[in-house]
Amino acid sequence: QVQLQESGPGLVKPSQTLSLTCTVSGASITFSAYAWIWIRQAPGKGLEWLGVIASDGSTYYSPSLESRTSISRDTSKNQFSLQLSSVTPEDTAVYYCARIFVGPDYWGQGTQVTVSS
Repeated sequence: QVQLQESGPGLVKPSQTLSLTCTVSGASITFSAYAWIWIRQAPGKGLEWLGVIASDGSTYYSPSLESRTSISRDTSKNQFSLQLSSVTPEDTAVYYCARIFVGPDYWGQGTQVTVSS
């Protein structure tokens, strides 16, 4: 069974960098059929994708967030990570990681991140 679990601080101060990790079990992040995505949902808003990391490690970012977003991976731990720099309160959201197979098919439960001083 495929499972994804987000982890990281729930509170980040403005101007700092938000860092989250997604631990994957039941599927390899290097398997060629899959890609892996970070998505968020701010209060009262819809889903917003931040970026994708492909099975070969290639990354693709939302144009609106590309200057502040970085996605990396640790294949030895079957994890991929998100870094979002220079955060503001507008980055407060529930952050999800998910697997893409045609579309997002397995999701983590989500983690609340609040940006506040």
